[in-house]
Amino acid sequence: MTKEIIEKLADLEHEQWVKWSKSVAHEVSLERRERWQAYWIPYSALSEEIKEQDRVWARKVLEVIENGTE
Repeated sequence: MTKEIIEKLADLEHEQWVKWSKSVAHEVSLERRERWQAYWIPYSALSEEIKEQDRVWARKVLEVIENGTE
C-alpha cells in the first residue's frame, strides 16, 4: 500500500513540477528550458532515475502525513 501511495504522490509531484516549470519557462535560459521540455511528459513515461527524484518528495510528504504535527 505504501508503495502505491508513494507512486501516486510522485505522479502528483511531477504534475505540479510540469505546471510550475512551464509557467516560469520564459524566465530561464533557452538551454534550461530545452532540458526541462524533455520532462514535460506524463510521469509514467519518465525513466526510473527521474521518477526517483519525484519519489524523494513523495516520501517527504508521506512522512509529514504519517507523523502528523509531532
